[in-house]
Amino acid sequence: NGIVKEDEILTIKVPAGVSHGMQLNMSGKGNAGPRNGINGDLLIVVDELPHDHFKRDEDNIYIDKYISFPDAALGTNVEIPTLSKPISIKIPAGIQSGEILRVKGKGLPALNSSRRGDLLVAINVWVPKNLSKEEKNALENMSKSPNFIPSPTKKDMSFFDRVRKFFD
Repeated sequence: NGIVKEDEILTIKVPAGVSHGMQLNMSGKGNAGPRNGINGDLLIVVDELPHDHFKRDEDNIYIDKYISFPDAALGTNVEIPTLSKPISIKIPAGIQSGEILRVKGKGLPALNSSRRGDLLVAINVWVPKNLSKEEKNALENMSKSPNFIPSPTKKDMSFFDRVRKFFD
């Protein structure tokens, strides 16, 4: 057939924003055509590896941030990693575990676009498992205050309502 089998190493440019399962096409870099015909195309299937910190949902990325109970009650500023460099975000006072904060434009770039997705920070309030006697006494005293009795209003959405809201 006049076809010689050989390997060739190619350099490809992967555009920003590609995701798992997408296919890239390199025209004429596939198998040789029969009887000196044109070469076929090389199809490259993208296999995206999981990240240590981030989870991907299209162009948005999610990250979990654990904060202490006092930080959740009083509010604070925390450092969050992004794809480029860490940023500081404000945690509002009274934030509930499971709330999601949105940082616009800190997600992944959209394919063939200048738009970027968002970074979604899921807040998890860390409850200590082992308390000292003093910590236990302080919490028992606080638990008697009306402020520490759960009394959600219609404004306070359930975890499932908050998740559903982000997908609408």
